[in-house]
Amino acid sequence: MTAENCTVFTDFIFLGLSSRQDVQQGLFLVFLLVYGVTVVANVGMILLIKVDPRLHTPMYYFLSNLSFCDICYSSTISPKMLADFLSEQKRIPYNVCATQLYFFGAFADVECLMLAVMAYDRYVAICNPLLYTIAMSRGICTQLVAIAYIVGLVDSAIHTCCTFRLSFCNSNIINHFFCDNPPLLALSSSDTSINEIVMFTFIGLEALCLLTVLLSYILIIAAILKTGSADGRRKGFSTCASHLTVVSIYHGTLIFIYLRPSTGHSLAIDKVTSVFYTLIIPMLNPLIYSLRNKDVKNAFRKMISRKFLS
Repeated sequence: MTAENCTVFTDFIFLGLSSRQDVQQGLFLVFLLVYGVTVVANVGMILLIKVDPRLHTPMYYFLSNLSFCDICYSSTISPKMLADFLSEQKRIPYNVCATQLYFFGAFADVECLMLAVMAYDRYVAICNPLLYTIAMSRGICTQLVAIAYIVGLVDSAIHTCCTFRLSFCNSNIINHFFCDNPPLLALSSSDTSINEIVMFTFIGLEALCLLTVLLSYILIIAAILKTGSADGRRKGFSTCASHLTVVSIYHGTLIFIYLRPSTGHSLAIDKVTSVFYTLIIPMLNPLIYSLRNKDVKNAFRKMISRKFLS
């Protein structure tokens, strides 16, 4: 489309999850509760790990970083979404949309990488316990977290730049509740072939993370099954249960969105699925780790009892 025929938009308009005002008010209360629980649960997890010396291990260092990532991940989407539930027109300026897309993509990448790092940590702890303190020293753990953030920030910058080099001439109405790549590409009037190629870098990154997780757990399960006692096997599986649950939920949702066939692809279904991995999963992660992890529950009881005694 020529520049003369291209309408220049200064903002986008979200269609949101529903156009009915009564439904939007109900959704506002639900997602306000979800966001509140997300922030409180993840901040609580970070503080608990920080104050309890027994949790100063690589596993919980990665978990505290995952909680921080979940707070940022959810905060990129939730405040704007909640404000839109109370607005007649869900407008977002062009540059704010780009910023939201950037940070959403960055923290999505970091979460994916952090789950892979945590799987590797469990592999070393169970399969090579004698080398654990060397292989997962403080310096190495810091480097792994730093690499996750660097890769996430750089990868998201490439995605965002490629998306916002496109022209949006036909319409500025986004069939979604936040700025995500698929609805923006569907809205663009430009050739999106380069963007589709770039999208495969994210899919490749997720596939690499998932492969790392799967390979780690294959080796972990093989090592646990070689354990002579039933109690040893039970302890081995319970150590990995929380992380495996989180990984299954997170990657299962992403696979459904990004790897399902394009035939019959519906942005409406993507919106509902996106609610799960952008808002529900960051809330579930700390709850899963706190309910299924004996060390976290003991540390929480100790902190509560200390508060009552003081």
